[in-house]
Amino acid sequence: QVQLVESGGGLVQAGGSLRLSCAASGRTFSNYAMGWFRQAPGKEREFVAAISWSGRVTYTAGSVKGRFTISRLNAKDTVYLQMNSLKPEDTAVYYCAAVAGPPRDDRGYDYWGQGTQVTVSS
Repeated sequence: QVQLVESGGGLVQAGGSLRLSCAASGRTFSNYAMGWFRQAPGKEREFVAAISWSGRVTYTAGSVKGRFTISRLNAKDTVYLQMNSLKPEDTAVYYCAAVAGPPRDDRGYDYWGQGTQVTVSS
C-alpha cells in the first residue's frame, strides 16, 4: 500500500501561483511514477501532469503546459506541482496518484490521495 497526502491548496487570485505537494508513505517512493489530476464541479477527473520514477520523463496536459511544472524529490518521498499564471478555470480539487510502472496520462493509477482544493478567483 502507498498512502498519499496532498497539501498546498487554497484560494488565490487569477495570475497568482501555488505549489502543491504530495507526500507518500508506505512503500519505496522511487518505485512509482506519479501523476497529478484535477476534478472541477460537474466535470470528470482529468489528467494534469505525470513524472517518471527518476524524474527524467514528464508529461503535461495541453491546458496547463507552460504554466504548471511537475517535479519530485525522492529523498523526501514527495512530488510537487508548481502552478503559475493561474486562471479561474484551474479551480478544482487536485489529486496526486502513484503507479508502479511508467508515467501515464489516463486514470490507471494504483493509488490516489484525498485531494486538495484549489480556488482561483477572477
